[in-house]
Amino acid sequence: MPASSLAPENPEELLQGYGLQIHWLPPGAVIPGSYWGAPEAGLIGCTLYARPDTPVHSVLHTACHWICMDDARRATVHTDAGGNDLEEAAVCYLQCLLADRLSGYSRERLFLDMDAWGYSFRLGSARTWFEQDAEDARQWLEQKGIRAGR
Repeated sequence: MPASSLAPENPEELLQGYGLQIHWLPPGAVIPGSYWGAPEAGLIGCTLYARPDTPVHSVLHTACHWICMDDARRATVHTDAGGNDLEEAAVCYLQCLLADRLSGYSRERLFLDMDAWGYSFRLGSARTWFEQDAEDARQWLEQKGIRAGR
């Protein structure tokens, strides 16, 4: 099953609530700040770049990197979001929480898209990790005061 892509109007309101803007590029355009290359989302400063074929999980993952950063990293971020392994886990956990807030998308679909893309977790699937092995990621988010609802 191919990864889901977003219609340009879906994520703006969600991301704006966190201070992140999304800039939609035309089909086939180079995506500035894309760590993995097109069609994956890119991040430069407070702008997330995507095209109509950018996978939803990529938009969410990139946005969650922004949400999990401190202000100093946000001021200089360009392509590589940085962070450590625990922060990466928190980013993945937060994207699972936010998936249900996008119209026409769901956490269930996100799990499928993450597995198809190749996210790897100790217990195998994204769903199993989220349900059984993500306590450290959840605690990291709580300690930083980061919530899925703004």
